[in-house]
Amino acid sequence: MDAKQIRAFLVLAEELHFGRAAERLQMSQPPVSRLIQNLEKTLSAQLFERSTRTVRLTAAGEALVQPARDILLSFELAAAAVKSAGQGEIGHLRLAFTGIATHTLVGRLSKLVRKTHPGIQMSLQSASFALPSIESVADGSFDLAFGHYPFVPQAVETRVIAEETLVVAVHNEHPLAGRESVSMAELADEDFITLPPNPGSTTIERLYTLAQAAGFSPNVVQVAPDSWTILSMVGAEFGCSVTVSSVPHNVTFPNVTFVPLDDAQGPFPLLMAWKKYDDSPALREVLRLSEQLFPASAPPQ
Repeated sequence: MDAKQIRAFLVLAEELHFGRAAERLQMSQPPVSRLIQNLEKTLSAQLFERSTRTVRLTAAGEALVQPARDILLSFELAAAAVKSAGQGEIGHLRLAFTGIATHTLVGRLSKLVRKTHPGIQMSLQSASFALPSIESVADGSFDLAFGHYPFVPQAVETRVIAEETLVVAVHNEHPLAGRESVSMAELADEDFITLPPNPGSTTIERLYTLAQAAGFSPNVVQVAPDSWTILSMVGAEFGCSVTVSSVPHNVTFPNVTFVPLDDAQGPFPLLMAWKKYDDSPALREVLRLSEQLFPASAPPQ
């Protein structure tokens, strides 16, 4: 059976008159009769009793009315779903982001998508390092990613959503906590807490580059798995840590102060990345929303 047969059956069941049913269906009477006959043949059951004066539902026809309504509704819902998917109103989007630095951005985007496009479902995955997330976009494992990327694969397209700088996280009672800024040379005697060494980590690479330029090698006393652990240890006076300027905008830790770090290399971009030529309507709609939410010149927040 198909949608035309089901629709013709329901209209005829309401009208109990082939002429009026044909008029409602905007068809001539013979095609309506053929639709009903084909449906009866498919179901191996007579649905209407016909005479020259009356049309009545049989017991089989009466039993079919509600299931037919359900079937027709399913057809209509399916058509609406296909149309919505094509317009980017529904879909599934996988988003990768790099820890604390992008939590607020992810939250704001997720809220806007849910508010304006409740049919788009977003799966979120946090990672400590940017390189795996950009690779996951390139190979199609994720549809969208936020992070600081030292290089971008050829298969990936990006847009700058904020400019980042470096800050030093120190305990509130540290002598440098009240400073407006600090140079790397002033950190020569400090103990550092860092993330594990990882190729492509902008923060770690800049830490060592700036320290080398200042004439020393950082004394790393602890490697921690994520920024949450690092900041907890800073708050416990275990050492200091270099991180990005968006972190203070995303989280508040007891006993931790963030001081801007002088960096001759200047700001670096926080990027949103997606696979080139991805024609997913849901992705394109989320990218459109992100342009409203994250103007390219906006500061980290």
